[in-house]
Amino acid sequence: MKKIQLILLILILCVSGVKSQSGSKSTYLKPTNFQKRVTTIISGKTRYYYSLSSEKASVINIKGPGKLRAMTRGRFIPEQQEGKIKYELFYAVDGGEEESIKMSGIERSNKATYLKGTLGVPGQLEDFEIELGRGHHTIEFKLKDNQIPVAVRYSFTPTKAKKQEWIAFSPIQPSEPVDLISRETTVGYYRFSIKKPLKVQINGPTELRVLIRIENHYQMKGRILYRVQIKENGEVKNTYQLSSRRSEVAVYKDDKDLIPGKACEFVIDVPKGRHTYEIVPLDKDKNTVLGRFLIPEKDVKLIH
Repeated sequence: MKKIQLILLILILCVSGVKSQSGSKSTYLKPTNFQKRVTTIISGKTRYYYSLSSEKASVINIKGPGKLRAMTRGRFIPEQQEGKIKYELFYAVDGGEEESIKMSGIERSNKATYLKGTLGVPGQLEDFEIELGRGHHTIEFKLKDNQIPVAVRYSFTPTKAKKQEWIAFSPIQPSEPVDLISRETTVGYYRFSIKKPLKVQINGPTELRVLIRIENHYQMKGRILYRVQIKENGEVKNTYQLSSRRSEVAVYKDDKDLIPGKACEFVIDVPKGRHTYEIVPLDKDKNTVLGRFLIPEKDVKLIH
């Protein structure tokens, strides 16, 4: 009897372990800008897709790490009676190089229809995944051309960040240091603004982890939206749309009139060679911002 109970206990633990490993739930996202929605009925259930354009990018903002799945459907317009369709789209992560995705040989779907039959017939589902590292990410999607209408549904599944030790990395002087106390530990940040952006010089290849906090006055409440721009060697690399609430664990060491916002994070992939990065806030109506740089401990030799 005891053996049976032991076996049952082991089975329960194994099942719960499997569940915990696959417990990350996917969330569905909509673009932050181009939001022309295409309502699609699939096996009797309503699903929302978003049109792609060759002229204006659809932008997805998400915090990693995780996997972003893009589920695409080309459209057979009413005038197209037979044959198959093909299309090509591009995506770019955090202002990086565009990647091309080609879909061909696509037939009409026998499971999907449009809410309004005048749109035509949805094509078969064609999807692909994008692996995203830790921190905030901006992903842009565009069509090569508008010959075939294409709509996309986006889902994101979080994953665990890879374990890595990070060390603080100082910006170019002069920078105004600001000490915060978080969980009884003093952490050094640097204050910057539109007129006085935060700059850093670094040797690659490596990763540059950036932590950003908006500065709040006591009377400020709710969520604050703000933007920061990243320049690499003088050229605009990416713009991040960030949002933050007042931090519940961090306070200023020497200033009681301000409250730091919760930290937002993004990671810059630094290519080989010497590079200068500049972090610039874009909102004239917002307060100053705090920033902090870190690099992987294994790359400390690149500092000198």
